[in-house]
Amino acid sequence: MKKIDKLVLGSFWGPFFLTLGVVIFIFLMRLLMSYIDEFVSKDLDLATFGRLLFFFSLLTIPTALPLAVLLSSLMTFGNLGEFFELTALKSAGISLTRAMRPLLVVAIFISAFSFWFNNKVSPWANLKGYSLLYDIKTAKATLNLKEGIFYNDLPGYSIKVDQKVKTGKESKNGDLLKGLVIYKHTTNGTDLGNREVILADSGRMYTSADRAYLVFELFNGNDYQEYSDNSAVSFATTGPSGQKGGQFMRNSFRDYRLVISLESFGLKRTNENQFEYHEFMKDLGQLNHLTDSLRKDFRTTGLGVASQSRQYYNYQFKPAPTPSVNMAVGPKPFVVKDGPWVDKLLKKAGPPRPDMAQLALSQAQHMLSYANSNVTYLTEKEKNIWRYQLESQHKFTQSVSVFVMFLIGASMGAIIKKGGFGVPVLIAIIFFIFLYVLTIVGDKYAKDGLIWVPAGAWMANLVLFPIGLFLMQRARHDSRLFDKDVYIIAWTRFRNRWFPAKTVV
Repeated sequence: MKKIDKLVLGSFWGPFFLTLGVVIFIFLMRLLMSYIDEFVSKDLDLATFGRLLFFFSLLTIPTALPLAVLLSSLMTFGNLGEFFELTALKSAGISLTRAMRPLLVVAIFISAFSFWFNNKVSPWANLKGYSLLYDIKTAKATLNLKEGIFYNDLPGYSIKVDQKVKTGKESKNGDLLKGLVIYKHTTNGTDLGNREVILADSGRMYTSADRAYLVFELFNGNDYQEYSDNSAVSFATTGPSGQKGGQFMRNSFRDYRLVISLESFGLKRTNENQFEYHEFMKDLGQLNHLTDSLRKDFRTTGLGVASQSRQYYNYQFKPAPTPSVNMAVGPKPFVVKDGPWVDKLLKKAGPPRPDMAQLALSQAQHMLSYANSNVTYLTEKEKNIWRYQLESQHKFTQSVSVFVMFLIGASMGAIIKKGGFGVPVLIAIIFFIFLYVLTIVGDKYAKDGLIWVPAGAWMANLVLFPIGLFLMQRARHDSRLFDKDVYIIAWTRFRNRWFPAKTVV
């Protein structure tokens, strides 16, 4: 490796890894802001939260690589141009393309890595990350009693606390609760409403050591229970309407412990096979196989619609008679004779009945409903095909966009001759937003069937690649494309030519 290659590569790797880390961090913060309501009050341990961030940081790498390559290559050649190192290289007979050669090899290597990552790692990270996120979203929040409000998230219980008193120090038995009201909605396994009510002056709430049970330690209260009695029918147990009632019992206590299972709380892992149907969870081979299967199913379903629609018609034409076949001459064509055969068919039907119009209208409405439902069904099937095709194309487009961003970044750096995090960051963000917007627009058009799926997937690269070639051509010829003096001089010449100043005599 020559010194020029070491110089260029040494200037590239620092901004590249720094930009990659910053972009991944930004995308993770976006994830946290989107699902912050799902994370709070779920009592997630650090290991679970760390796994979630790890999986989603892997998912952001394919998106972050083009921006990292764009900004780092722009800063590299911007610094070389700002400190006249590019000028020194050109004066020594070294062309710009020769100076870009080491980064060109690196960009090709990163593009290949991006394709492998999209095809192998991203489906695995998508499956693990989104299944874990689903489990977190469906997990119940931890028990949090609020003063004066009934808490109903515990299955079979409604709990209200009038006042929560802080003890001033950590205690395994928790804070002191005053004025507890606990309704039990179930008795003997049968839902009978609020058949048991517990009132307590004070108490404490804490969980067991294995966090499997919630324990209420209650002080100075009463337990009111109602038992249904279907056998005894008396004035005491029946109401004015003669309806059977029940027996009531009250138990007073000084110290009472109520143990409630927390099985419905906490994080429960879902079978990951439930998420494998999504296109983001598939590699290229699986996507191609599913696309072919969906195409065959779409064709089969479309052909079956015509045969199934015959049941909605009252009159069907008889099939044409099978023509006789002569082995020497061949089959004789079947000729339909001209004539008023439709009128004859109507005459055979006899005079029209009064309900014929209503019957025809009802039949037409059934046919229209059947046609609309089949159109919707086939359209959804075709959209599934487009989605899988689009994801297959993205395995290639995201890797190629790395090379396109290198082409733009290196050329822009050589033209503007500005390093650091000022102008390069601004230019990189503009081109990255342009790439992102074109990708979203192309994906939307492809998913809606407005354009050919490969055209929608490659729209961003097809637009930006000619821009990169143009900038490369300008950079090789030391173009002053972004110097304002060039445009001031051009405007002055244009004005003097077409609007010459009048000579005052």
